[in-house]
Amino acid sequence: MSVNVDSKFRKMTETPIPRLVLSLGIPTTISMLITNIYNMADSYFVSKISLSAGGATSIVFGIMSILQAFGFMFGHGAGSKVSRLLGEKRVNEASKYTSTGFFYSLGCGLIISIVGLCLLEPLMRLLGSTNTILPYAMDYGKWILIAAPAMTSSCVLNNILRYEGMATLAMIGLTTGGILNIALDPIFIFALDMGISGAGLATALSQFISFSILLSMFVFKRTQSRLSLRYFAKEIKVIGEIIVTGLPSFARQGLNSVSTMVLNSQAKMFGDVAIAGMGYVARTSSLIFSVGLGIGQGFQPVSAFNYGAKKYSRVKSATIFTMIFGALFIGVISAICFILAPEIISLFRNEPEVIKIGSEALRIQCVFLVFLPIAVVATMLFQSIGKSLLALVLSCLQSGMIFIPLCLILPRIIDILGLQVAQPIAYFTTAMISIPMMIIFFKKLPLETHK
Repeated sequence: MSVNVDSKFRKMTETPIPRLVLSLGIPTTISMLITNIYNMADSYFVSKISLSAGGATSIVFGIMSILQAFGFMFGHGAGSKVSRLLGEKRVNEASKYTSTGFFYSLGCGLIISIVGLCLLEPLMRLLGSTNTILPYAMDYGKWILIAAPAMTSSCVLNNILRYEGMATLAMIGLTTGGILNIALDPIFIFALDMGISGAGLATALSQFISFSILLSMFVFKRTQSRLSLRYFAKEIKVIGEIIVTGLPSFARQGLNSVSTMVLNSQAKMFGDVAIAGMGYVARTSSLIFSVGLGIGQGFQPVSAFNYGAKKYSRVKSATIFTMIFGALFIGVISAICFILAPEIISLFRNEPEVIKIGSEALRIQCVFLVFLPIAVVATMLFQSIGKSLLALVLSCLQSGMIFIPLCLILPRIIDILGLQVAQPIAYFTTAMISIPMMIIFFKKLPLETHK
């Protein structure tokens, strides 16, 4: 164990920054892409059933955001602390945070599953379902709720692996489930004639398989920290630190869920075509967003570990590199999506109005997505090093505090264009606020006490 800890320490504190960030970020980006691709696959296959069925995937997307909110809160909260403790070579204490975060996330997923299934119809209506979409949303949503405990706890297992510097192992778990979901969708939906329930069942099965693979990494002791009830902490201090550190992730995902509800509710006035069109844009943008998020999540363990090891110059170098690389990478992808926007939306539905609404919104998003890495990296930097309040502020601004008021006000002034421009404006504004916050932080960093 001592040799393993020393080897990991040298890797995280001595490997050149570009190579280290990319070695951790690329597997994470692949995982995020696969996850979003299978979400898009659900939307693609379900959209072939009917327009209302296609709209149901946009409605249920809000539930998945709620589950991810709790999963990422415990995952990032525990993972950030684990990485800093490993940077200080305090392995046993790191195991406390791993186990505590996991069991709390499992419990939250179970509670959401039970409550959601008992209140399925009112929940779907709360998420913005119309009468025509409701039956499809309920059929699809029940399977997502059944898989809720696996979804929330998988987020913790995945993030602990990443924060320990083992992004490739995390990728194996997520991508296996994702690929399986894509393969099962057409079989369950069309070959077995299960309709939208088949898409939900495929997603649920893939989530439980991903969970099992990720859990096996801890069962077979591939990690430095341990997962066991023996390490489960009952002290308020431990769970408090996890929640406070993970709160920015909870705010980001939770506000994403609220934003989805608001968007669907506002799109109602323009009909099912608007709900479907904006939903397809959200899925496509989420795919692009996953690139920025994946690179940022590769950056998180680098910043947390080196901050714990007092290697402050490496923290600064990693921040600058990740922002520049992320902006260039997302810029290329956004340019391609801008050009092919109508073709991308038409993959889901061929109605002219859906294509018009969706392609216009997607092109506006693509112009502003290049600013996304600035806010993402700033938020993840502050969260990783324990500056939770700063991370919370940026998460709230990016995920809803700007978008929601714009989404409520602008459609009444400039019609559906208001829905199409609300999120891009939020991206740009948050990026402009993030820049001075990072400059001030780096100026206040102490001098390194050792090399």
